[in-house]
Amino acid sequence: MTIKPPTPIFGTDLSQSVFLAGSIDQGKTEDWQQQLSLALDGYTVLNPRRDEWDTSWEQNIDNLQFREQVEWELEALERSKVIVFYFSPESKAPISLLELGLHAKSDKLIVCCPEGYWRKGNVDIVCDRYNIETAETIDDLIQKCKQQLDS
Repeated sequence: MTIKPPTPIFGTDLSQSVFLAGSIDQGKTEDWQQQLSLALDGYTVLNPRRDEWDTSWEQNIDNLQFREQVEWELEALERSKVIVFYFSPESKAPISLLELGLHAKSDKLIVCCPEGYWRKGNVDIVCDRYNIETAETIDDLIQKCKQQLDS
């Protein structure tokens, strides 16, 4: 089952859940989340890529739609069993970097950061320092995610 914002996750069993953190760039980046959602069929996938995202929404605390999105993501990050990150080389993904920092000590991260990502060195050092599991490819990310969900 895949859950996307604004669908509430309160009351949902998230014991076998994964949050898909990483490059979106307001819908401009490849939809890698769709590939993971299909591959992780049978688990609860928390996908922040909102179907009806409006790029005109002002990104401030007083914008109710924007705030709803950010709060949904924060709750999903906190409650998921696993958080996977994919840092696309075509993206800067500043919010994903923020999320990586927020959850680096959580013991529930798996990170895929291919060559070419503009801050790969920073991501690699954070992963090394906090013993975060890394994946070389999206397929590797999927396999490691399934292993962690089933443990």
